[in-house]
Amino acid sequence: MASQWYRAMLTAIASRLNVAAVPVVLQVGDTMPDFVLPDVADGAAGEMVSSAELRARGPLVVCFVRGGWCPFCTTTLSALDLIVPRVEAAGGTLLALTPDTHGHGAELRERLGLRFTLLSDVDCGVALQFGAAYRVPQAYHDALLHFGIDLRSRLGDGPGLLPMPATFVCDRDGTIGFAYISGDITERAEPAVISEFVAAIAIS
Repeated sequence: MASQWYRAMLTAIASRLNVAAVPVVLQVGDTMPDFVLPDVADGAAGEMVSSAELRARGPLVVCFVRGGWCPFCTTTLSALDLIVPRVEAAGGTLLALTPDTHGHGAELRERLGLRFTLLSDVDCGVALQFGAAYRVPQAYHDALLHFGIDLRSRLGDGPGLLPMPATFVCDRDGTIGFAYISGDITERAEPAVISEFVAAIAIS
């Protein structure tokens, strides 16, 4: 019974986001905003990573994930890790951004053994620039608590935002050539499609 009401809640949230939020997210042809964020792997004093520096070297993949508490996100990250060799062979870089705080991001990267960089996007500041963040309904906070997930504890004292499942790929000029966004947390960009696109723009 619990899983039924939870699925119904996710469906309702997805419907609202797909109508009100998804249409305003950056699309193919838009310019990817530059950002500088810390690498979660090194904790609070993590190395700062510049998207402008990375895209100057080749295609840049930016993927937004909710955090280590989300099974769909951990599955996505593990799948993305499999395409790292192909992305890097094409001169590209893969980044994932999470709003998780208090060391949860570093724990996630270590737990999954990720070979690519996971960045700390506290308060979804960069996700907001992409148009890919939304305020979490109180009912969803309460539902997650039912499953033992204290979202406020993980996100800190910020505005209570989460990113929608979103993946973008830009070229050296910052022009977005691939964009995937959904209000449904179960829907994600296919890693194979991402790697194929990176390989294609790398030789164009």
